[in-house]
Amino acid sequence: MTGAKTDPRCQVCGETRAIRLRPAIVVRPAVADIIRKDVADFDENGWICQNDVAKYRYRYVESLLQAEKGELDDLEKEVLRSLQEHDILTTNPEEEFEADLKPGERLSDRISSFGGSWTFISIFGAVLVTWMGVNTFVLLTRAFDPFPYILLNLVLSCLAAIQAPVIMMSQKRQESRDRLRAVRDYQVNLKAELEIRHLHQKVDHLLSHQWERLVEIQEIQMELINEIRGRR
Repeated sequence: MTGAKTDPRCQVCGETRAIRLRPAIVVRPAVADIIRKDVADFDENGWICQNDVAKYRYRYVESLLQAEKGELDDLEKEVLRSLQEHDILTTNPEEEFEADLKPGERLSDRISSFGGSWTFISIFGAVLVTWMGVNTFVLLTRAFDPFPYILLNLVLSCLAAIQAPVIMMSQKRQESRDRLRAVRDYQVNLKAELEIRHLHQKVDHLLSHQWERLVEIQEIQMELINEIRGRR
């Protein structure tokens, strides 16, 4: 398209701003086939704007995913959106999870964290030794909980009854945190796979085009050589 070179214009939407235009040769053949369904005379020697490249690239990747997996779920759609808008998909699952926690859930996590530490074991052991020592040696006949420390057993039973569900709540949130991390890892891996596939196809297309140009140059060189020989 000679006119496309002298007057750059997007073949799809008519965009004329040179800063947003790209040579149509950079569009992969598979994406170009999709464009030709809407623009029959699309030519790789012309121009196309960035927005249309992103739009048709999105449609191409969507068709790939649908062909491989069938109906797309929300995770795949979010990955496609990030590809189209060139967004960074990587997020910190910990920050995302912590942002939705309620005060009671944060408190249970802190209690579980403290209950599973050596600090808690040391304090708890010291309280037990002190309790038994006071009721056995200090108060003697006036002990408020004499041996076999029935009140102490009641306190320990209540503590265990309360601590168990708190730990279970914290474990459930840890499972939810792990699931969120797995979802984010899946999205990042899927996007990386699509990007790598896109780069492979783009490089293959550019190499194929370069070979075509080299063959044309070689043919021209052979014609020149034959002309020189003919003159001699």
